[in-house]
Amino acid sequence: MSTTSAMPTSPATTATSTQPVGRVSFVGAGPGDASLLTVRATEVLAQADVVIVESPEQEALVTNGAEIVDGGTNASGETLTHAARGKLVVKHAKTGAHVVRLMVGDPFTYATGPEEATACAKAGISFEVVPGVSSVSAVPAYAGVPLTDKQHREFKVVSVGDASVDWTEAARHETLVLLSAVNRIAEVASGLVEAGRSPETPVAMTRLGTTTRQETVVSTLAGIADAAKAAQMTPPAIVVVGEVVAQRDALSWFETKPLYGWRVLVPRTKEQSQSLAARLRMYGAVSEEVPTISVEPPRNPQQMDKAVRGLVEGRYEWVAFTSVNAVKAVREKFEEYGLDARAFSGLKIAAVGEKTAEAIETWGIRPDLVPSGEQSGRGLLEDWPPFDELLDPINRVFLPRADIATETLAAGLVELGWEVDDVTAYRTVRASPPPAPTREAIKSGKFDAVLFTSSSTVRNLVGIAGKPHATTIIACIGPATAKTAEEHGLRVDVMAEKPSAEELADALAQFGEARRLQFVEAGEPVLRPSQKKPSSRRKA
Repeated sequence: MSTTSAMPTSPATTATSTQPVGRVSFVGAGPGDASLLTVRATEVLAQADVVIVESPEQEALVTNGAEIVDGGTNASGETLTHAARGKLVVKHAKTGAHVVRLMVGDPFTYATGPEEATACAKAGISFEVVPGVSSVSAVPAYAGVPLTDKQHREFKVVSVGDASVDWTEAARHETLVLLSAVNRIAEVASGLVEAGRSPETPVAMTRLGTTTRQETVVSTLAGIADAAKAAQMTPPAIVVVGEVVAQRDALSWFETKPLYGWRVLVPRTKEQSQSLAARLRMYGAVSEEVPTISVEPPRNPQQMDKAVRGLVEGRYEWVAFTSVNAVKAVREKFEEYGLDARAFSGLKIAAVGEKTAEAIETWGIRPDLVPSGEQSGRGLLEDWPPFDELLDPINRVFLPRADIATETLAAGLVELGWEVDDVTAYRTVRASPPPAPTREAIKSGKFDAVLFTSSSTVRNLVGIAGKPHATTIIACIGPATAKTAEEHGLRVDVMAEKPSAEELADALAQFGEARRLQFVEAGEPVLRPSQKKPSSRRKA
């Protein structure tokens, strides 16, 4: 029991005794794929005050505004020692912060977690360990190489690095998983052959495992050094030696995805592209968003003010939402007036498509009308009931939309007997040009594909960044968008069967799979569009 309270204390002593002491969470970030983070790891990251990372890629995992500290290298670019990393963790924890130490793979499996945790224990700082998916098992799995099966029941992990390894002892194990072996692979192969392993023993070397930059070289002990050199393999990589490697031909699932490694340009904001980015990632692609439009309030807000007052006063029978942005604009106007979803009581709600309907449903409202066919203004008109004096007490429709929207829906509703208040709810203006490297990548064919989700994205992308290169695959959400692309001199390679961003990603994946199979059937290496030299410029 502490006896400090029984002694006279100076102000300095009191300040020291009440100084807050933080805590540390050693969190396994997994082998590279952010989606392999555990649920607990995500929770801890959300609570962190300081996150100490060991690679720049890990910074993307920090989304709560916490301070990010480089724990991989010092100011001179030199790799930090175990002791230096431990001191860094303790230093930040002593400020009273909740420190998350992100570590590749699992903190206590071939990592510096034990040494850094020992430093915390000596300093009297509490810590926890959040296990992560280890690269030892994850990277071979992503390469399609099982470490065990019915015929092969055990494997041995050897951390090579600059250590002295007894290859005679290691060679006794039927399957070997080698860490930090890339720079010594010739010596490793020679040592295993001298220890009795057959020169024809299969070997797989996988670098940047579980990421869309993953690359695997398969050879034998006799040929792996030359194969790795030819493929310019560099760390980090994991090597598997043994007969299990032969199963890769049948079990390679990741590197054979339809869009594996493709760099896809999406001319939308990150917020608009979340579901599309997830769909592309499912097919093995990496999406990069370039906003082409900026949404701004209307120049004359009185129109919207009058319409919202009319909505509250019962002026309308229907409200027709033609975009997610229209839903957002009305919602913001409601909040400005202190209104909520109850203002829609007695009204019928129409949505131009599923995405717009989902935005309305976040309000707790289920739309009365969504197109059963084409998700567009034209499709909405096909299902819209004509005005009936006996059934409809009010004949007016509130139509909040963009300033550049077409008149198709408004004109069609008038033909059906409805009066329409066609109100500009928001303006769309061309966004600022993307950074110079992105513009150069678009023009020089560094992107494998571009997904156009509207005619305006075609016009605006070409306007702010230039025309995509001839080798880039052009995918369009529908006929109108495709027509605009062709008018701008682009050849349309892919078009969605239905006007939805997810359908567009599916269509691109089907195109990519057919293209991949052509390479395979021809016995050629599978090249991405950005890797294939053009024979001629694309023409409309």
